[in-house]
Amino acid sequence: MEFDLYKLVRDNIKNLTPYSSARHEFTGKASVFLDANENAFGSPLAENFNRYPDPLQWQLKFQLARIKGVPAENIFVGNGSDEVIDLAYRVFCNPGKDNVIICPPTYGMYQVSANINDVAIKKVNLTTGFQLDVEGILNAVDENTKLLFICSPNNPTGNNMNREAVELLLNNFPGLVIIDEAYINYSSQKTFIQELTEYPNLIVMQTLSKAWGLAALRLGLCYASMDIIDLFNKVKPPYNVNDASQQLGLEALQDTKEVNEWIRLVVEQKHLLAATLQQLSFVGKIYPSDANFILVKVTNANMLYDYLAAHEVIVRNRSKEVHCENCLRITIGTPEENATVINLLKLYKP
Repeated sequence: MEFDLYKLVRDNIKNLTPYSSARHEFTGKASVFLDANENAFGSPLAENFNRYPDPLQWQLKFQLARIKGVPAENIFVGNGSDEVIDLAYRVFCNPGKDNVIICPPTYGMYQVSANINDVAIKKVNLTTGFQLDVEGILNAVDENTKLLFICSPNNPTGNNMNREAVELLLNNFPGLVIIDEAYINYSSQKTFIQELTEYPNLIVMQTLSKAWGLAALRLGLCYASMDIIDLFNKVKPPYNVNDASQQLGLEALQDTKEVNEWIRLVVEQKHLLAATLQQLSFVGKIYPSDANFILVKVTNANMLYDYLAAHEVIVRNRSKEVHCENCLRITIGTPEENATVINLLKLYKP
């Protein structure tokens, strides 16, 4: 069956006339800008901060295109990945009518954004081995199912989803499959970006918040067909990414060497922390991780969380998530931070 994107799009979005900003309406060379009601005298902070930013972030996209091997026209830059998630709901899901599928335990914003947009959630839990229940997902589909969210490597479990299972869903799921690759830089599995030409129903999310160390800038990335990118651009606010984030993001993307070294250190430190944890009597299991964190099952997660917090070390208690009873998620820090955690854990008496 041939995939028809526009059958999934809300009718009001199809008929929407997007906001046309001053910078959208003019193309060409100019030296005097009197079109956007800006303060022409400048800014007390930095040159050009008095001007509105590029609404489509082209320079940032051109640099991402060089790094990722994807045309700039197939890239959307959002105010964090959370904006991409929200836009997917607003473009494709009719409030009070449509539904999406998520696979707990997984990233919480899929459900929060659904609730904000009044879109029903169908939960098909991961297996006890934290893999996709493909049969369960396909059985949960009905005529109003629009989106499927897959986080790989998954948060909070850290593991990659089986690639064959994901491809099976891409070939059989009738809506859009959104693969969240926030932690892909730490993964041994290759990105799904290169599959965009094969699957018109595929959206891949990445971010500059994790491996690139730019969490404060809120730069979420989306890779998809030009048709999907055009729909996101149609609905997004006109200047959704500020100029400071665009400039600093572009500057950071010039140097991949330092980022690769950070990734190497994180992986090295992750193995060191896991090896230490395996020797502790109160640690029941350390789950395999392709991310910059590990999920650890302990005898009493609440007690251990409180102990670490009392010593000014904050981890994430995931005990309320399905299949994650008594589990803590520990981010890999600097060698010094990891040493602090290790020393505290060695002194802990449950």
